[in-house]
Amino acid sequence: MKILVLHGPNLNLFGRREPHIYGTTTLAQINERLQKLAAELGVELGILQSNHEGALIDFLHEHIDAAQGALVNPAGLTQHGVPLHDAIKAMPFPVIEVHMSNIAAREAWRAHSIISPAVKATVQGFGPHSYLAALRSLVESLREASQAA
Repeated sequence: MKILVLHGPNLNLFGRREPHIYGTTTLAQINERLQKLAAELGVELGILQSNHEGALIDFLHEHIDAAQGALVNPAGLTQHGVPLHDAIKAMPFPVIEVHMSNIAAREAWRAHSIISPAVKATVQGFGPHSYLAALRSLVESLREASQAA
C-alpha cells in the first residue's frame, strides 16, 4: 500500500518558523517519524514538500494510479488553494488534511479551509502527532474497507 504525504509552502521551515505555534520539530524529523510508523504498518510512503502549488498537484497526478491514499498539509494553500482542492477531488483515493496547529483557534481568516470539503477527514492541533494520527487512521480505514469489499 502506498500513501502520499504532501507538505505545502513554508513547511520546510518547521523547527524554525514560529516555534511558539509549530514547536521545534523539523520537517525532516516529522518525515522520519512517518517513515518509522509506515514501516510498522507495512506501507510505503511517497513524500514531497513544495512551496509551489503546481508541484503538489503534479505529485498527486503522477501517483493517481499508484497510491491508495494521501495526507496533505496544505499550509498557506488551506484558505485559497482552489487548484489543489480540485486536484484532491479528482483523486480516486481518500485524502486526509493535516495541520500541526488547530487552525480554528488561530486568526479568524485561518479558520476556513477551502481544502476541507475535498478531503475525507481533517486531523489538526496535535503538533507532529497530527501527521502520525492521520497516517494510522488512514491505513486502518483503508484496510477495513478492503476487508469489507
